Amino acid sequence: MSAAKDAAKGTDSAAWLLSAQAVRERAHALLADAERGKLDHFELKPKRLADAADLVAQVTREAYPDLAVPYHSRWRHFVVLGVDRWAALAGKLDPAIGGDPDEMARIRFDLAVTSVLLDAGAGERWRYLDSGGTVLARSEGLAIASFDLFRSGAFSDDPAHPLRTDTMALARLGADTLARGFQVTEDNPLVGLEGRAALLRRLGAALASAPALFGHPGRVGNLYDVLKGQAEGGKLPATAILDAVLRGLGPIWPGRIELEGVNLGDVWRHSAVGLVPFHKLSQWLSYSLVEPLEEAGIRVTGLDRLTGLPEYRNGGLLVDTGVLVPKDKRILEKPLEVGDEAVVEWRALTVALLDRIADAVRDRLGVPAEDFPLAKVLQGGTWTAGRVIARRLRPDGGPPIRIRSDGTVF
Repeated sequence: MSAAKDAAKGTDSAAWLLSAQAVRERAHALLADAERGKLDHFELKPKRLADAADLVAQVTREAYPDLAVPYHSRWRHFVVLGVDRWAALAGKLDPAIGGDPDEMARIRFDLAVTSVLLDAGAGERWRYLDSGGTVLARSEGLAIASFDLFRSGAFSDDPAHPLRTDTMALARLGADTLARGFQVTEDNPLVGLEGRAALLRRLGAALASAPALFGHPGRVGNLYDVLKGQAEGGKLPATAILDAVLRGLGPIWPGRIELEGVNLGDVWRHSAVGLVPFHKLSQWLSYSLVEPLEEAGIRVTGLDRLTGLPEYRNGGLLVDTGVLVPKDKRILEKPLEVGDEAVVEWRALTVALLDRIADAVRDRLGVPAEDFPLAKVLQGGTWTAGRVIARRLRPDGGPPIRIRSDGTVF
């Protein structure tokens, strides 16, 4: 029996699949099969891991010579051309708000959740022109477009308090609102526009249906108070953040695989192991909520119990450095569906190999794991290295494997 099939023995439970532990275990089970040459879609070239780690260490030192690397989170994308848009906005807030660490954390939760949920791949043609005349694309463009929408009060039902995300405003959010905010035209198309709007409307419904997490009327920022209440001695495990995100936001994902009456979200099937969880957006959102919590005085522990993010920059790094070699060249030639087994395999191997790259990068940088968690390796890091090598290899800087996106994955 293969390592992956052996790992899949027994009955999956929804509770287990909705955990970072499940993401890591299933990913490493598939990696074990890759090491035995037993996977159908990718061949593993372990000797090339050194090349990938060298590139990651190089770009990390270039970007952060003092190795003071922040966490990989949505907050990084709010800094454009050296200007931190969030810091500038926070500095202009009424002192009654800016001087209240709890309310500041709630606002940051409101912003982070909506911005992350709007971050799925934009497509190669979309651009955003900000108020300063800067043309932005991809993650930076999506970040600033969503930031500007949030700042305008598009997600708040209370004109007196525009900087919030609540159920009533989300319930009536249409694709036309997003189209205006994201400057979508026939010549500037955004992939998955309708899917993004539907996702935010489902977020509004989720807020209303879970008052224990989001209060009444539902507001995203109230999740901060729930997590603050779970902290013991001023400390909160990172898995508690992910658990709250998966419980509170699970209903928003389009109908995919359900188990025990639970919508599993970013979970897919692979013939070698069965159900393979990723929870990419949920984990990235969890990383993005760490800073608001820590700035409010709550120390987040156990960050490395979360996993690396199986998205096209990290996964592209592994393909472009030759660590993962597609066995069928058509994987590189035609767009694939998110649920295609080759995509599931690619994403799972990305999660597992990021753990190995992280260890190699720490060795090269001479930093201990406790001071340089995976969230910093990603930021330093693998995501940037994936972008760098993509630009070297392809004029448009796009990923080596193209995915058809519905606006809710990648």
